[in-house]
Amino acid sequence: MKRIGKLYFRYGTMGSAKTAMLLTTAYNFEERGMAYRCFKPVVDTRDNKNVIRSRIGIERECGWIYPESNLYEEITAIQYADGSHPDWILVDEAQFLSTDQVDQLAKIVDDYGINVVCYGLRTDFRTHLFEGSKRLLEVADSIDEVKSTCSCGRKTIVNARVNSQGEIITEGEVVEIGGNERYIAVCRNCWRNKRIEQSRKGQLPI
Repeated sequence: MKRIGKLYFRYGTMGSAKTAMLLTTAYNFEERGMAYRCFKPVVDTRDNKNVIRSRIGIERECGWIYPESNLYEEITAIQYADGSHPDWILVDEAQFLSTDQVDQLAKIVDDYGINVVCYGLRTDFRTHLFEGSKRLLEVADSIDEVKSTCSCGRKTIVNARVNSQGEIITEGEVVEIGGNERYIAVCRNCWRNKRIEQSRKGQLPI
C-alpha cells in the first residue's frame, strides 16, 4: 500500500522558537531511528557553513536550497541501501522558497508519501506575505501557528525591522538577514502605535 504523507507549514514571528522546534523534532527522529533530512535556503547567510542554528544555541547540519534548486529531483534522489527514501523532510526559513519549490515539495508528498514540514515566517517587515509562505498557505495539508507574546501581552504578528536607534523602518529590500539587532516581533497594535509616535516626531510617515 502506498504510504500517505503530508505537507506541513508551521509559521510564527521571529523569536517564536520555530527553529528550536525543528531541531527538537530532528533529534526525536534520530532517537527513534527514523530517516530524515534537514534543508535551509542559502539566502540565510548568518552562518558560513550549512547548519540550522537556533537562538538557544543548538544546531544541526543541513542541505542548502539554492534559488535554482529543484527540490523534487534532489530529494527523490536521496536513497538508502534498501532503496527507500527519507520518511521526513524538515525545511527551515521556508518563507524564502519560491512558489515552484513549494510545489515541488507538495509533489514529493503526493508521489512518494514523504512527510515535509516547513518552518518559517508568514510575513515580511511590511506585513506582506513572503512568496514561499503564500504558496504554503495555499497548498499545505496542515497549517499551524507557533505563537509568541508581545511585551504588551498580545500575540505577536509583525516582524518589525528597526534601525540602530530602535526606530521602526517600513521601506527597504524585502530580504535583509538579521537578528535581534535588526528585528523585533510585536503585536499589530504596538507596531501601529510606534509608527504613529515616530510620525509625530517627523521620523516616519504613517
